[in-house]
Amino acid sequence: MARFGRSKITDIVQQQSESFQPDRRTLLSFGAGAALAAAGLRPAHAQNYPARPVQVLVPFAGGSASDVITRILLNRMSTSLGQAFVVDNRPGAGGNIGTAAAAHAAPDGYTLLMSTSGPLAANKSLYKELPYDPLRDLAPIGLFATLPNVIVINSKLPPKSLAELIDYAKGHPRELNYGTVGVGSSQHLSAAYFEQLTGTELTHVPYRNIAAYTPDFIAGQVPLGFQLLPNVLGLIRSGDARPLAVASDKRMTALPDVPTAAEAGLKNYESAAWLALLAPANTDKAVIEKLYKAMVEAVNDPKVRALFVEQGAEPLVMDPKGLTDYMTTETTKWAGIIKKIGIEPM
Repeated sequence: MARFGRSKITDIVQQQSESFQPDRRTLLSFGAGAALAAAGLRPAHAQNYPARPVQVLVPFAGGSASDVITRILLNRMSTSLGQAFVVDNRPGAGGNIGTAAAAHAAPDGYTLLMSTSGPLAANKSLYKELPYDPLRDLAPIGLFATLPNVIVINSKLPPKSLAELIDYAKGHPRELNYGTVGVGSSQHLSAAYFEQLTGTELTHVPYRNIAAYTPDFIAGQVPLGFQLLPNVLGLIRSGDARPLAVASDKRMTALPDVPTAAEAGLKNYESAAWLALLAPANTDKAVIEKLYKAMVEAVNDPKVRALFVEQGAEPLVMDPKGLTDYMTTETTKWAGIIKKIGIEPM
């Protein structure tokens, strides 16, 4: 994983902001909004919002699980609101670069953010400094999906249940390699949490991306994974991977026969990436409400739900207040786990 300090991330965010050149209409609109604000008036654009395409920053690479699922949601929201929602991928620094860019954008409703549990919660403990504060600099719109981690093992290995995996790992300390997309990733934290709860010792093998990990998993060199389902769904369907449990409080729609960790005998083991839509702080509440309503309509659309499940995601709606509380809880949870695991902040 690339490591960026606060100054480096801030420099990149500034460079990306400077590369955006608004047209004359955008400048006039901004100037009119500023004049209204100076006069103490509430802009009327909330009623007509959105009047032009909306940019949505996604702090991960195009084609990633979060990117694909977000595009499914936004496509349906654009139908409801009558304007295009244009994805702008800004990957880097564990999602911090794109999240920071959105946090410091104008709060006019035309720059939004899709971010996840890493940049919005765990990264506060994984990085010494962040160029944004998730709770101060962002206005939650709502949570729309979760991606629970799935414990998978190469089908050629003996364990056929979670209990057997734990026994096998204890009998072969540090011999079981598991792959992730980097230190501090959802997969890494999920695996380290597993080790902490079970008293097992595994070996972490970080990769630049999931495509590099997959061949080594199939070959048996890195036969264990604590992966997001979209990353291994193809391997499960082909028979190369055996799913042993999902780190969720309920079974996944796409894996109805796979038990939760609790059902498999491991209590209190829940680990998932969650996807949320946010805006810069101080965005008009009426705009937030309009976006939340459109998001709920999208998630409740049977076609959207089916596409989410097909991609390995669980549809789940959480309102702005619920998301704020959840971000706070998740930040505290992962801070404790990261401290116990002993991961040094980057």
